Amino acid sequence: MAGRINDDDVKAVRDAVPIDAVVSEYLQLRNAGGGNLKGLCPFHDEKSPSFQVSPSKGLFHCFGCQEGGDTIAFVMKIDHLSFSETVERLAATAGITLRYEEGGYNPTHQRGERIRLVEAHKAAAQFYVEQLDGAEAEIGRKFLAERGFDQGAAQHFGVGYSPAGWDHLTRFLRGKGFSDKELLLSGLSQEGRRGPIDRFRGRLMWPIRDITGEVVGFGARKLRDDDNGPKYLNTPETAIYKKSQVLYGIDLAKKEIARTSTAVVVEGYTDVMACHLAGVTTAIATCGTAFGGDHIKILRRLLMDNATAEVIFTFDGDAAGQKAALRAFEDDQKFAAETSIAITPGGMDPCELRLAEGDPAVQKLVESRTPLFEFAIRQMVVRHNLETPAGRAAALDEAAPIVAGIKNVAIQHESAVQLAGILGILDTQFVVKRVSQLARWARERGGRGPAAPQQPRAYDAQPAPQAPAGPALNLRSPAHRTERELLKLALQHPELVSPAFDAYGADEFTAPPYAAVRQTIMEAGGAEQGTQDTPGYLARVRDTAPNDTVRALVTELAVEAVHSRTVDETYAGMQLVQVRLRAVDRRIRDVQGTLARLGQHADPEHVSAVQNELWVLQQYAQSLRNQGADAL
Repeated sequence: MAGRINDDDVKAVRDAVPIDAVVSEYLQLRNAGGGNLKGLCPFHDEKSPSFQVSPSKGLFHCFGCQEGGDTIAFVMKIDHLSFSETVERLAATAGITLRYEEGGYNPTHQRGERIRLVEAHKAAAQFYVEQLDGAEAEIGRKFLAERGFDQGAAQHFGVGYSPAGWDHLTRFLRGKGFSDKELLLSGLSQEGRRGPIDRFRGRLMWPIRDITGEVVGFGARKLRDDDNGPKYLNTPETAIYKKSQVLYGIDLAKKEIARTSTAVVVEGYTDVMACHLAGVTTAIATCGTAFGGDHIKILRRLLMDNATAEVIFTFDGDAAGQKAALRAFEDDQKFAAETSIAITPGGMDPCELRLAEGDPAVQKLVESRTPLFEFAIRQMVVRHNLETPAGRAAALDEAAPIVAGIKNVAIQHESAVQLAGILGILDTQFVVKRVSQLARWARERGGRGPAAPQQPRAYDAQPAPQAPAGPALNLRSPAHRTERELLKLALQHPELVSPAFDAYGADEFTAPPYAAVRQTIMEAGGAEQGTQDTPGYLARVRDTAPNDTVRALVTELAVEAVHSRTVDETYAGMQLVQVRLRAVDRRIRDVQGTLARLGQHADPEHVSAVQNELWVLQQYAQSLRNQGADAL
């Protein structure tokens, strides 16, 4: 990791780059008197300019939203960069060489290499753009025209063409002073029989830019039948290009995404072009890989975890598209934003939709989106027979935690009512209370959402102790005896306690050593993993143990005899029920204490919510006592 930038160099950068010159790249400034300039604030919507810049002081301030600071602060906020990224970018603009402190680490070589690779890509992008006007590129221009993109659209997105010869770009970049090593490291060239040759030949080229607007890679589309390569060929992984960490179009969409707190995720380069040209200027796409965690991080920097933010995924309506949508849903809880899905009609992608029905159709597609959780719920529900009570109950078990994970409480309530209707459950309030309880437990777990589609749990998985700690085990304690017995069953006879055991949180075990073992089983994949291969399962649990102490206890419980002559589902069910019932009873006592502390002057809605929680817990405890394992 690079050391801290020298303080004198930071000051030099701040002094060398005029704030009015930087701000003017983003908005129009007019004379405000007194040597100041004014304009419409880029950080909030306003009709009259309240954003002022003082060139003499090197500061800006908005009297509307109270944002303010120096040149560095402005660039950090508007381009969503870190402090060091901002200073390095401004230093490059001002021609200042930065010094780094802390431990004497000098990243000059690495930083110089990165700059050279970026410069090579910038030169390559311009080369490809110029080639698009040539006679050979007629096939590329025809491809664009057939998809509704004219010359202006190609220029706006920097689309170009790579000549079909072996080394046109390579020779061009050599002429610009780039070495063969730099060309190979950049991914623009590859090793041939007699030296470097062009990686991209005879293809339509899309420059892939990072969030700062620098070209870091290319996406190349096959145009000719005699091209034996893949339909799309992307730049390989390089020092500046990691496909899981870039989003095509982010440089064009970032300001509108930040302004509107909305992002539209599409599947290809032409889809991004079609959306932007149709007025959906928040569209972005991944570059030859599935939408994942690193892409989420990029969007979160723009959406700023705004509670009103929204991420809209567009997928084809076929089976592959629905599968992709469900994969996206798995990452839903990593967003603070709401997530939605827009299914394109007739299997058309946004580019095809625009070509067939025009710009309004693309806008309508995005406007007609469906909440992603609703889509996921319907996909889950169709797997169950809703004509039978058992089928409706199973569907509710699977879908209720999904509704409980909805961040907007009002939408959560409405969705719970809607879920009851979808399932055909007449007692709507039962479903609403069930969802509300799951949501409350999720909040107590730190907002991570329900852990599994099971019955409500009094204590969901909290970070367990890494090693047995706290008071020594008291095997005269009924709670400790039952917890120990259940863990032995989970290790020795996982088929008797699965899948119910895997829904138990580590903190349903009151003895810290047992909680640590429960956590270890969960991290090893759960007891259900042991239903087919018990020896391999035990080995995984032992290997997963955080230390020798927990590992020794796992071994001890795996070999200790179960205290019953008959070890069957009935006995296992008794242990499951006793551990769960004690956890529920503990939770009831906690809620009763909360209710008692609220007093007569408490908020009626808060009191009602606590009373509802208490009622649900008491009903569940009664079900456990009356129905035993059937109530789990």
